[in-house]
Amino acid sequence: MQVQHEDTGPGQGLGQGLKPRHITMISIAGVIGAGLFVGSKNAIAEAGPGVLLSYALAGTLVVLVMRMLGEMATAQPDTGSFSTYADRALGRWAGFSVGWLYWWFWVLVIPVEATAAADILSSWLGAPQWVWALAVTLLLTATNLASVGNYGEFEFWFAGIKVVAIVGFIVVGVLAITGVLPGSDVTGTPGLTLDGGFLPNGFGAVLAAMLLTMFSFMGTEIVTIAAAESPDPQKGVRRAVNSVIGRIAVFYLLSIFVVVALVPWNSPVLEDVGSFQTTLQTIGIPGAATIMDIVILTAVASCLNSALYTASRMVFSLSRRGDGPRWLSHVSGRGVPYPAILASTAVGFLAVLGNYALPDKIFSMLLATSGALALVVYGIIALSQLRMRRTLDAAGERPVVRMWLFPWLTYAAIAFIVVVLALMVILPGQRVELVLSLVLTAVVVAIGVRHQRTTARAVDVTATASRVEG
Repeated sequence: MQVQHEDTGPGQGLGQGLKPRHITMISIAGVIGAGLFVGSKNAIAEAGPGVLLSYALAGTLVVLVMRMLGEMATAQPDTGSFSTYADRALGRWAGFSVGWLYWWFWVLVIPVEATAAADILSSWLGAPQWVWALAVTLLLTATNLASVGNYGEFEFWFAGIKVVAIVGFIVVGVLAITGVLPGSDVTGTPGLTLDGGFLPNGFGAVLAAMLLTMFSFMGTEIVTIAAAESPDPQKGVRRAVNSVIGRIAVFYLLSIFVVVALVPWNSPVLEDVGSFQTTLQTIGIPGAATIMDIVILTAVASCLNSALYTASRMVFSLSRRGDGPRWLSHVSGRGVPYPAILASTAVGFLAVLGNYALPDKIFSMLLATSGALALVVYGIIALSQLRMRRTLDAAGERPVVRMWLFPWLTYAAIAFIVVVLALMVILPGQRVELVLSLVLTAVVVAIGVRHQRTTARAVDVTATASRVEG
């Protein structure tokens, strides 16, 4: 199937500047978020070595969602991805709602990642943090404005560094575990049996940690958006979807296994320094802190780069469908949606300023509005695939990627999402994020329903006028 690029005029559509190697590395980079390096210590502190089950459970949901999304993306490649599919399968209100919620999620990622990068750069080179936050944001905005190929090239190298770092970490960790790493201060798997064993805080803690790990996977779906700007989107999406299980197993489960096998889960150093840094220090790797700072800076820059790209493409698609301001749908002669990029950057940078200007509590509440949006997006993807698959089957179409055991695994994924939302209600630490996320979702859905009705009335009036004139 040929990609139907959205045009602002004759010959003015999104470019096709992403090469197969870009799509491959973007699919890899999407599953290696900064949360793996930064946030894993909190999940380990919650569940101990049992955090491996937390990552496995969350990863299973991501695999199912990616399979469903891959089916829709190979059938109908589109830069609006699941927002467009929700529009077609569930109604205009659904595409409107999930598109704007997803845009909001990634716009809020910008200040978080810019601040994280600024912390590292400020500690290395001095100067106020806001200066580095501004510099990093402007640099990556400029690369996105130049061409989609620039985004792909940056992400290619960012992903390469992350992959090499994690594979190297796993190799060094396995050598230490097996006792063949020269100069290692620890061997075996002492972390799996000390201080309460594998499940020191019970299975309930595994579920609580799963909520912390769930959102570190957000970004896996970016490849289905990026593939629409490549010459062969079906091939890129198929490869990404088919390899997602292996990528989660290697990059998450194996790397976290190394951490919990070598470091006591309740080590105060783990909480203060970070999981990967502590592990490297424990086994006697010199310069561990500096090595991980470089890797984390790369991961943060990658995430910020993807946030700018993803937010701009989603709002571009919304605009082209009449669900956003029309001016956001313009593209440059090189196929770059520059108003969408600038608008997303502007809102994101206002949030960066808010991170420094607003009281911590206010900014934390702002961030909390995105706390459950990943689950909302996953739920709408599942419902869209349920409806769209039946439409495809009725039309006799067979996408190159198909959901396993349809419709039962789709129903299982939906039930999984409902259970996770229920857990967020039960666990006190998650209630505020759930409530604020659901309030935001309800407001956006209400706007989407009204928008759908208003648009439908306008179409009816136009049709009636045409009949009268005829």
